[in-house]
Amino acid sequence: MSVPVRAAPSNWRRAATIMLVAGWPRPVPTAPSRPQPPPEGFRVLLLQRSSNQGFVPGACVFPGGVLDAADRSTDWLCLFAPHHGPPRFGLGPAPPQLATFPVLPTARPEAVDEGAAALPDDIAFRICAIREAFEEAGVLLLRPRGPGARDQAPGCALAPPPALTDWRARVRRDPRLFLKLCAQLDCTPDIWALRDWSGWITPFLRPGSRRFETAFFLCCLSEPPQVFPDLVEVVDCKWSSPSEALESLISKEMSFAPPQFYELRRLGNFASFSDLHKFSLDRESEGTERWMPIILLTADGMIHLLPGDEMYLEDSNFLENCMSTEKKTEEIMSEGEKFHRIVLYNSRNFRDCTGYSIHVTVLPKHKHVYPKSFVMGRSHL
Repeated sequence: MSVPVRAAPSNWRRAATIMLVAGWPRPVPTAPSRPQPPPEGFRVLLLQRSSNQGFVPGACVFPGGVLDAADRSTDWLCLFAPHHGPPRFGLGPAPPQLATFPVLPTARPEAVDEGAAALPDDIAFRICAIREAFEEAGVLLLRPRGPGARDQAPGCALAPPPALTDWRARVRRDPRLFLKLCAQLDCTPDIWALRDWSGWITPFLRPGSRRFETAFFLCCLSEPPQVFPDLVEVVDCKWSSPSEALESLISKEMSFAPPQFYELRRLGNFASFSDLHKFSLDRESEGTERWMPIILLTADGMIHLLPGDEMYLEDSNFLENCMSTEKKTEEIMSEGEKFHRIVLYNSRNFRDCTGYSIHVTVLPKHKHVYPKSFVMGRSHL
């Protein structure tokens, strides 16, 4: 293996994303045209990004975006009061802080002004994810102000407000106006419906590429809300089960960046909506791992190495470098046994690869679940 010369350090941006999962009602005999339920009994909202976007253009993603100072502002305290307040706002006991690699440089521009650091990360990231779901998809994950915040039932989105298009444009220009919208509706962001799920750090690919430290949340909704793509960042949307998403990937109707592909395959472990919802409740006290894949460039593709893999090295050198080898991907795969990796064949771009697979032989930690190993034939793509 060879390691390239160290590049200038990246400036990570903090972000949040939300996997909106909805139970899918079975069709009734009087409505034969209604879509048949997926095998898993639930669907997840996927948004197709515009091809004009600078980060993963054209890919299907979950709603989400960059944390803004407005998401941490002390102004939220008045809206949550008097029923909920610091430090946990009714979220329950804080999960343990898991020591995970890497420790990133301190570069957090969203916390520059004096009031921006008022809300803890657990709250600010949830507000960010909820705001972005409104901006990108027109979905309002709000609930009326009041004391009833810790029920364990699946959530329910509010109907879109009057002048939805105008409100979204205003919030996109100034994220502080999301609080004004919530106040006008006499609601708070439904932070209690979001469950900690995972964390992903964009790996190093090339100097100057965009990199994010992203918190992933899961939100189970009793029924799918209406979705209104903003037609700016998002040009289309689809409610899809994990198995349907895989079929769309094989047919090239959709493309997914590695973290989204991994998380969809992880959701594929669950046979029903109720199983997934119960699992998310049972494990939330365990905390979440935050992963930074290490990229191994092979002679004919790319491997994203994840923690636990026998080739994964907790070395800060790989914050700004890739591994590389003259060997082909199949040769690398034939040499190992302890795998936790995502493999792209015949390309170093997930949109152009001719095979996409996940290999997992390690055991999950912290009561979580990992995807089952899966190999998509290179001839399929």
